[in-house]
Amino acid sequence: MIGIGLMLLGTFLFSMNDVMGKWLVATYSVGQILLLRGLAALAVLLPIMRQQNVPIRVPPQPGLHAFRILLSTLEVSCFYWAVTYLPLADVMTYYLAGPIYVAAFAAFLLGERIDKPRIAAIAVGFIGVLIALRPSPATVSWPALIALAGSMFYSLLMITTRKLRDTDDGTLVLGQMLGNVIFGIAVAPFAWVAPGWLDLAGLFLLGIVSMAGHACVNRSLKIAPASVVAPYQYTLIVWAIVLGYLAFGDIVGFWTLVGAGVICTAGVALLLLEREAARRGREAKDIRNPVLPEA
Repeated sequence: MIGIGLMLLGTFLFSMNDVMGKWLVATYSVGQILLLRGLAALAVLLPIMRQQNVPIRVPPQPGLHAFRILLSTLEVSCFYWAVTYLPLADVMTYYLAGPIYVAAFAAFLLGERIDKPRIAAIAVGFIGVLIALRPSPATVSWPALIALAGSMFYSLLMITTRKLRDTDDGTLVLGQMLGNVIFGIAVAPFAWVAPGWLDLAGLFLLGIVSMAGHACVNRSLKIAPASVVAPYQYTLIVWAIVLGYLAFGDIVGFWTLVGAGVICTAGVALLLLEREAARRGREAKDIRNPVLPEA
């Protein structure tokens, strides 16, 4: 339950981050946004890590950590790139496929249990994505493909985080923010726009909010199975609809709402199946290891 709560909180923080990012990306390049938000996050994170005596060093499994940093940078870059051209709710609908990928890949990459009912729930989730997107030559544009690629990167990021669950949260977030800064240094100078004070404050707040969101999601994936907590990221579409309307006046289409409902239903089904499997596992363990009365 703590893992689920952290995923819900992290999802809300990311939704706020998305709204601020869409507002800022209208003026600033993706590279500049990632650079400044990464620097802001590091300015807050490094003193916290020092205060908590978290060592700043190359962690074990450096190759896997580097892969995770690459996935994080690609995922967030794709999102900001796509949201430049598409409404926020549309991009979030594409990203709804991410948790479905996680549930599908968890059996192969994490060794988590998957059976026929779970396969059926995953299939229903994919059908929901198709309903929402209604793929056709008119709807599948290159911004939509960018968003779909970002959702794939994000699902692989969640799975990699699960594999690195023994790493402390500060180190995981530090790697993600360093990846943002390195990418920003490489590409931001080619499209630099001098920010005003209000926009500068927004860019730095973007970094702090994203850092908090990453911390919540990372901790959630470390203390709960990915197939359990990932479906709760479907609340992204709820926040995208509400915040997109309030901030930008975006109106969500009927079929997007229908597809989102189907996807959320599949997510709830996955959760219920996982809980039932956990209950049966505990009962089987109790049978194998009965508690004997004291002599």
